[in-house]
Amino acid sequence: MKHPYDALTPDCVIDCIESTGLISDLRLLALNSYENRVYQVGIENQAPVIAKFYREGRWSDDQILEEHAFSQELVDHEISFVAPLKINDQTLHHAYGQRFSVFERRGGHPPELDNLDHLYRLGQTLGRIHRIGAASDFKYRRDISAERMATASRHFVQDAFVPLELRTAYTTLAADCDALASEILASMGEGDKQRIHGDCHTGNILWRDDTAHFVDLDDCVMGPAIQDVWMFLSGERHQQERQLSEFVEGYEEFHDFDTRQLGWIEALRTLRIMHHARWLAERWTDPAFPKAFPWFGQGRFWSDHILELREQLGAMNDEPLRLL
Repeated sequence: MKHPYDALTPDCVIDCIESTGLISDLRLLALNSYENRVYQVGIENQAPVIAKFYREGRWSDDQILEEHAFSQELVDHEISFVAPLKINDQTLHHAYGQRFSVFERRGGHPPELDNLDHLYRLGQTLGRIHRIGAASDFKYRRDISAERMATASRHFVQDAFVPLELRTAYTTLAADCDALASEILASMGEGDKQRIHGDCHTGNILWRDDTAHFVDLDDCVMGPAIQDVWMFLSGERHQQERQLSEFVEGYEEFHDFDTRQLGWIEALRTLRIMHHARWLAERWTDPAFPKAFPWFGQGRFWSDHILELREQLGAMNDEPLRLL
């Protein structure tokens, strides 16, 4: 069976990079990435670059170019964002059957989410990003929706991936979570959606010199601003409310924060959890996935997943977080 990236050998990576006019010194380092393939490539007489090869069939060229345009728009507004380099007047390159982009290499470490000063600065930066994101809409990128991320996801996994002995429990519980999340998010209108990062966690932020450098808009979508906020929150309820309040204080220096969206956090978390299971299932024929996620094919994964959904059902019925 032909698997994704079968043709992406080290020689192919070098050939692709050199098709842009860059000359590699043949040093190649595979970086941690599953959805796409990402490499650090040595370049003669200059710093190495980062090459990102896009998974076939996931995004259209129009969707990728729209992502690139958004990242450049952020850079143009002096936000520290790692945008693809324009080489030969192009940011998306085609060579040897591959689609790829080239980025400047940046260093840094994840922000410390238990550091309130870091949260305040993250709020400032994300407020600026969202202010720009709200200025216009995506034309080609997807929207966040319960139908795509919950309904379609549970139907995809329940018969082919959930073990028979857990299928009834999963099917019933997933349907209940889907229904409640859909009910909660029914109050989210088209006017509540804007261009957002879409996968805004600490792995996509490089902290250096007291500055948050954002990377990777691969999952950017039209969605509510709160989607880019809730993954920064952790711990008990009082801790999350303290973190949220510090974050919003920085955020509101640049963009209005809609407190009504606090009521959507647990529904959006539920969508992400359900969609993550589908993502693993869809990619299971890629040899990289069984190696990286061996527990996915085991009954224990689905038992834990059912427990997580049960907890989410309770969380969606709790009072939303509030600002202190």
